[in-house]
Amino acid sequence: MNKTLAKTRKESRTFFNNDHIMFRESLKKFVEKEIDPYFTQWEHDRIVPRELWTKLGSQGFLCPSVEEKYGGMGLDFIFDIVLSEELSKVGGGLSGIGLHSNVVTPYITSFGTEEQKMKYLPKFVSGEWISAIAMTEPGAGSDLQKMTTTAIKDGSDYIVNGQKTFITNGILSDVIIIACKTDPKAVPAHNGVSLLIVERGMEGFSRGRKLDKVGMHSQDTAELIFENVRVPAENLLGEEGKGFLYLMQKLQQERLLTAVGAITAAKDMLDLTLQYVKEREAFGKPIGKFQNTQFTLAEIATQVKIGQTFVDDLIIRHLEGQDIVTEVSMAKWWTTDMARKISVECMQLHGGYGYMEEYKIARRFRDIAVTPIFAGSNEIMKVIIAKNLGL
Repeated sequence: MNKTLAKTRKESRTFFNNDHIMFRESLKKFVEKEIDPYFTQWEHDRIVPRELWTKLGSQGFLCPSVEEKYGGMGLDFIFDIVLSEELSKVGGGLSGIGLHSNVVTPYITSFGTEEQKMKYLPKFVSGEWISAIAMTEPGAGSDLQKMTTTAIKDGSDYIVNGQKTFITNGILSDVIIIACKTDPKAVPAHNGVSLLIVERGMEGFSRGRKLDKVGMHSQDTAELIFENVRVPAENLLGEEGKGFLYLMQKLQQERLLTAVGAITAAKDMLDLTLQYVKEREAFGKPIGKFQNTQFTLAEIATQVKIGQTFVDDLIIRHLEGQDIVTEVSMAKWWTTDMARKISVECMQLHGGYGYMEEYKIARRFRDIAVTPIFAGSNEIMKVIIAKNLGL
């Protein structure tokens, strides 16, 4: 990595204290020992082994913000950022770990009953149980109000019917928070949405295909099928009819973490390409000496720096509890769009080698392509921004 650039990055990120730095260093050592040597094989296998989750849990890397009485360490959101960044440096195939730790778990901590917290959180922290959240359906993506999965009350249970797709951790998950219609006739429709906790082994709950994706190969993404699944009423998360509101509250953090992942990937692509163009020669000199290469990388470095500065400001504001829905929507679309564009430019600068799987830039090119789509498509981000501008 360019030493001057690295020094500038470190100095500009003043919200990391010594505890955060120590956590990062410990996590880096774990990644070097337990992930880096095996990640390529996991990509081929199209799944991350469950053993990795329990190893992460035993070292205290999962769900760091969970309170101590539930098995966690009660740490601040910056530790979640560290976890997200260090896993993102390896590849998009590890995104399910961040989703479990930084996206799904906060639903339980924020909206769960004391009984639910005691039941689920300790096993989330240990890695014994893997979690997922199921919103998207074959006919309902970004427009969550159009979901058709129903949960109709029957005595002390809900009877769940429907199908979900594109679910991260879909194969490995033991506990899934599902968004469903407890009142299909509600007007407006979002008032009928609730969240239920479905567990592995419930009768009528099954997995469909493990989806064959363009990228993020080691991330198990699947279809989930619910056929008259009887879910105890005690598995209702929060209040009935408040599910859409809960989703809107938590999507801000999910989208911010998506931006964090995009910036981390963009920085990695920049570093990979800087190293390559200094070593690869053409016409008697390193290709980094050609003006086209220099201009391209100067533009990429500028975009990465702008994006990092913006995202870091939002991290601080989110930690302070500010309402930054508009700005997070801006960051999500801009950083993911930027990262997707520079993946093409960085692959081009690698020449033919960039198209080879043995070069990390090829995996980056595949993995980053989905980020403008998930956590709410970039088009939806622009709709939110326009609405908040009064348009």
